[in-house]
Amino acid sequence: MKKFAALMAPAMLLAGCATSSGVVTIGPDTFMMSKQAGSGFGGQGTLKADLFREGGAYCASQGKVLQVVNTSENAGPYILGNYPRAEIQFMCLSPNDPSLQRPKLQPSAGQVIELRNR
Repeated sequence: MKKFAALMAPAMLLAGCATSSGVVTIGPDTFMMSKQAGSGFGGQGTLKADLFREGGAYCASQGKVLQVVNTSENAGPYILGNYPRAEIQFMCLSPNDPSLQRPKLQPSAGQVIELRNR
């Protein structure tokens, strides 16, 4: 039993860790970040809030402001490795950039149906 506990302790510690992509450039002044929880017990709201904070700090370090382009998250159930995951796409814009506006976020489709006419 002690041997089992000694083997499982490191696995349990690693399982509790969230993974993050960091800032990834996807276009001119456009970036994405993603984060996945290490278990199904966390919430997506926390993940997304962390991403907004990290993205905002990244833009601020360049003297710019975060402009959200898109957000997405996975759906439950959060079992068997399908842990909460969130992604944001954003731009870093100058504070006086005319493109800087209130984000109009809309949920993305969970399923896309393609119709083909024959």
